[in-house]
Amino acid sequence: MVDVHSKEKRSYNMSKIKHRDTKPELKLKDFFEKKNFVYQPNEYGKPDFIHYRKKIVVFIDGCFWHKCPQCFKLPETNKEFWKKKIEGNFRRDKEVTMNYKNSGWKVVRIWEHEIKTRKFINPKIYINI
Repeated sequence: MVDVHSKEKRSYNMSKIKHRDTKPELKLKDFFEKKNFVYQPNEYGKPDFIHYRKKIVVFIDGCFWHKCPQCFKLPETNKEFWKKKIEGNFRRDKEVTMNYKNSGWKVVRIWEHEIKTRKFINPKIYINI
């Protein structure tokens, strides 16, 4: 199916989607900052939190944008575009994770739905801090 918006309008709409300071990130911000994590550092892969001394990176992954195995559903319209876009994000996530791990870092990925449904009650479970 053809997109109902022009390229310019679609680009504008996509530019308005938040990529930082999202609700799930902000819910965990106080916890991680108290544990000496830096929020939104300008580092490879754009982690949401990083602890330089302990070499831990934390990513808060949106269920749609990062293809959550539990929540993701491909949109009915413009399927080829979305399939290509989401698969690219998925591949990049794997590459970033592998590169950090190969460099001796611990990588923690937390799904948006874990925070929203309060399944992520105690961040200490994920990270030995």
